[in-house]
Amino acid sequence: MSMSDPTRSPGAETPDPVGDVLDADRLQAELLEETRPPHAGPISQVAAAVVALAAGAAGVLGSLALGLGRLTQPGPGLWPFAISVVIVVLSATLVVTGRGLEDTERFSKSSLLTAIAVVTLVALAALLPLIGFEIPSLLLVFVWLRWLGRESWRSSIVISIVTVAAFYVLFVVLLQIPLPRLI
Repeated sequence: MSMSDPTRSPGAETPDPVGDVLDADRLQAELLEETRPPHAGPISQVAAAVVALAAGAAGVLGSLALGLGRLTQPGPGLWPFAISVVIVVLSATLVVTGRGLEDTERFSKSSLLTAIAVVTLVALAALLPLIGFEIPSLLLVFVWLRWLGRESWRSSIVISIVTVAAFYVLFVVLLQIPLPRLI
């Protein structure tokens, strides 16, 4: 706008798009700092990396027990082995570099949600060979949606049923994977 613009009121400031962007960035940074939990410290960072390293090592051993097969005929343990090796490498890197990082959070009430999620996954793994994948998967998705995601009862029920039905069609019908199942 020029100074002689008739629609401009006298004494009005010229808009500063750069300043507005900087103000928005500053405000967003302040909001993130207010909601971010406090840092747990370097010991927690390294401890979390060691736990992930142990889980990766257990995955390597479990996948070797399943059998890796050959490249032309991969065994059931090949992909779990590859993923477990990546977990081990990344966790070992975090063990070495973890003391300088500041991205771990102190345990809080919201940390319980993560613990509940892990417990439900372990329950799924335990129930899968006993009663098939349909009921444990349905319960897992429902619990995650309703109590961890705080979805409504209706959407939790509908999404859980649709998800398990989609998995059934994909893995059992289309891919013909021999999952333990009731149906």
